[in-house]
Amino acid sequence: MSTEQAENPQPRPAPLAARELPPRLGEGYGMSARIAAEIAGAFLLFFGALGIGMFNPQGGFAVPFGFGLAVIAGMLAFGHISGGQFNPAITLGSALAGRTGWKNVLPYIIAQLVGTSLAAVVLWVIMRSHPVGSQAAQVFSSVANGYASGEDLGFTMAGVFLAETIGTAMLVAIYLGATSSRDRLRSAPYAVGLAFAVLTAALLPISNAGMNPARSTAAVYFAEPAALGELWLFWVAPVLGAVIAGLLYRSAETVPAGKTKNADDAGRPASAAADTSAAGSVTGTPTGTTPGEGVAGGNAVVDTIDDNQNTTDGKPARDDLGAAEARDFFDQKPAPKDAGRKDSAE
Repeated sequence: MSTEQAENPQPRPAPLAARELPPRLGEGYGMSARIAAEIAGAFLLFFGALGIGMFNPQGGFAVPFGFGLAVIAGMLAFGHISGGQFNPAITLGSALAGRTGWKNVLPYIIAQLVGTSLAAVVLWVIMRSHPVGSQAAQVFSSVANGYASGEDLGFTMAGVFLAETIGTAMLVAIYLGATSSRDRLRSAPYAVGLAFAVLTAALLPISNAGMNPARSTAAVYFAEPAALGELWLFWVAPVLGAVIAGLLYRSAETVPAGKTKNADDAGRPASAAADTSAAGSVTGTPTGTTPGEGVAGGNAVVDTIDDNQNTTDGKPARDDLGAAEARDFFDQKPAPKDAGRKDSAE
């Protein structure tokens, strides 16, 4: 290295793994904010879309159109906070793909169930105020998911199971693909919303279009007893579809050369540095950390989100940028610069 280069070092480019990792959805916000966002989004999805089906039984394409618009609006409003999932199947698939932390799965699913349940209660109260409010059970049954004798074309349980599994797998795959990079985040709500509208239109005559266990559950609270007996299928099939999509996405995810996946971080790429006591060799230390920092199971994690982690010189580590990227979800803000890093003189 020349004397001039040593005196005027240039900022080091961000590590390959840090630049190419898909955003960790919602990690820049507190759990209470993310739960509130999922409740609000799930409420909007159920109240808007199912309300159309309940009060406009001859609406034609109004129901799938309403579902699509509700998803778009919800993701635009709350996607930067929680990832805009509003669906236990999407949450599970995102966790399996390494895009949502496992610690968020149960709170998210509970929040989604709360949101759709509150919407069902509000719709029931509104329905009871109508002169035909005594027929609320029949109205809720008309929007509940089901199979065989209760549907327009009488599809069997096997046919409905297959349709729900494939439909959910496609929905989860589209969500994961649409939110896989910062360049795509701005258009993600439209991609997911349009996909949900198309899939809803396709599945309406088959199963009343489930693909969302929270939506299916809330619809049976005030429906006739037969709807409750068929609810199990609309949990099992979407969960299976989510597992298929999540695992396929994770297996197909590109890992930069020389990087490995850390099993303790739900599939997030890790550096090739290994603990000598665990792996028998050391190939390197993550930039900006002391040797052994962030080591888990023999691998030093590159993209762990920890707002309190600092380098030895007191400056924020590259790992802190994960939270900033999550806060910039859908905002199209420039990626943070690593201006604080400089090459060491050789």
